[in-house]
Amino acid sequence: MLQKIITRAVVILAFFLAFFHLYAGGIQIFPSMQQRGVHLGFALALIFLIYPFMKKQNNEGNISTRGKIAWVTDILLAGASIFIAGYIYMHFIDLSMAFSSPTITMLVVGILSILLTLEAARRIIGWALPVLATLFLVYAFVGEKLPLLFAHSGYSLQRIITQVGLSNEGVFGIPLGVSATYVVLFVLFGSFLEKSGAGKFFIDLAFSLVGRFRGGAAKVSIVSSALFGSISGSQVGNVATTGILTIPLMKRGGYKAKYAGAVESVASTGGMLLPPVMGAVAFLMADFLQVEYIQVALAALIPALLYFIAIFIMVDLRAARMGENSEDHYKVPNLKEMIVTKGHLILPLLVLVFLLIGPQLPPPEAAFWGIVSVPLVCLLRKETRMSFYDMKEAIVQGMKLSLVVASACACAGIVIGVINMTGMGLRFSGILIELSGGHLFVLLLLTMVASIIMGMGLPPVASYIILAVLAAPAITQLGVPSMAAHMFIFYYGVLSGITPPVAIAAYAASGIAKTNPMSTSITACRLAAVAFIVPFMFVYGPALIFQGTVVTILLASVTALIGIYALAVALEGYLKQPVLLISRSMLFLGAVLLINVGILFDIIGFVLIVATLLYELKVRKFVGVPNLSAKEM
Repeated sequence: MLQKIITRAVVILAFFLAFFHLYAGGIQIFPSMQQRGVHLGFALALIFLIYPFMKKQNNEGNISTRGKIAWVTDILLAGASIFIAGYIYMHFIDLSMAFSSPTITMLVVGILSILLTLEAARRIIGWALPVLATLFLVYAFVGEKLPLLFAHSGYSLQRIITQVGLSNEGVFGIPLGVSATYVVLFVLFGSFLEKSGAGKFFIDLAFSLVGRFRGGAAKVSIVSSALFGSISGSQVGNVATTGILTIPLMKRGGYKAKYAGAVESVASTGGMLLPPVMGAVAFLMADFLQVEYIQVALAALIPALLYFIAIFIMVDLRAARMGENSEDHYKVPNLKEMIVTKGHLILPLLVLVFLLIGPQLPPPEAAFWGIVSVPLVCLLRKETRMSFYDMKEAIVQGMKLSLVVASACACAGIVIGVINMTGMGLRFSGILIELSGGHLFVLLLLTMVASIIMGMGLPPVASYIILAVLAAPAITQLGVPSMAAHMFIFYYGVLSGITPPVAIAAYAASGIAKTNPMSTSITACRLAAVAFIVPFMFVYGPALIFQGTVVTILLASVTALIGIYALAVALEGYLKQPVLLISRSMLFLGAVLLINVGILFDIIGFVLIVATLLYELKVRKFVGVPNLSAKEM
């Protein structure tokens, strides 16, 4: 009985939160503190009701005494969260005075905001981010007693509470603002799109486009994950949605389980790099850099395409080694028939992109009309029409999916609040520059490692927030454009999802593939090895992020494509037959030379690559080495 009440309460809260954000996005936006307060309060309440404190039932299925206590605890925490939302909505103007003369009630609300955010993040994300946030809070308390390198002047408990728990520089800061203004609506749009059947359509479309070619199953995974991931806010969610279909297909196509899981995890991770949503980071980056959203989307486009092209080439070369023929394993859907029956399902995505690029509506308003367009477009064919139940499920599911981002942004806000208060960001950047000796390449390597480590176990949005204030300033101090610096740290923060030991995307894929998580993540890193080079390319050649003339952008793109192909062949070691070690070395060297800025390096690298490829393809005699079998992979 109590479970039914909780379930209904979740639906009611989800509906309220969804319509609140739809009203704010499409009709009238609220003052920032009001909108952030309601967003966080109701998101926390949903987390406490959906993700319980402990198991409620015993082995016999009855609610134990501890279970009843847990129910009460969760309900009280949810009630406290809604109280926070109500108080901030009613008193958001008074909170601007909190720094100078906070009331007891304000301090209580501040403490609750911090503690409830930490507990909610622990339940929905895991221990990593809340532990990190707690360490930063401890640092704010005891920093004055630390060695000079890390010390600060010290702050009172009241100052910490008001700065972190009540102001727009802590929990209710820019990250939560982006979640409340942009992310929740785009996640809701993705939920409606998925419920309409567009997710299945993306996979079928990928099948019809690339399924007939060698390595078809793996290429389907890449294309479908790119399409769905571009509007998804989660690597793990992307793996779960597309991987449940593509991983079994790859296994039937002759790929080992760990390779199938690796392909899906790498492709789903790449979806976070592709506009328009970019794992919800696109809007945050625009806010941090004070630029238009469209500038961020354009900057991300070429590197994201290079990422997927690199993976595509690696998969194609592996399929060539295996002698894999996709048509032997599954039937490829008819493209024309599929477009006629379900092609209209892609229209809402086109509407969204058009509104963002054409009239350049504010992203929340564009997302609002995108959401409205989904059920309307579904009316075009009887078999795709959405019922009221479908729309209810889309709303509830969308709000559930947005909880991870809301919680991560609020918890990351604690970290940002302490960093801004203590000046730790400048100190950390100074340490990185000092360790690098002022050499850009060394600094990039250090930042890459720091980004991967700090991104482990975190959603892309949370890792980006922390890295944007800790690591990006160091890169810009050495003359790198801000956009390139932020794209660099974002890229590697996302790639932490496939990097051992905490490779959340690879681990999710291994569960579907039924293989060892660690071996899957190691295989994923090998597969994405070429993609790991892409950020260095756009740092040394900013034309790849649309900074330059049309000619320089085109030239940089062509050069990057040549370099990526050469790297892929060097790493996979196969063309028509296994490539000689000396040829692989020449291809690798040529690709590295193309990364460097300067026409001389480009010419030398280009000549090395072309000469080596011509030798391997035209001059070298075929020695009849057998293809790699699936068993040998």
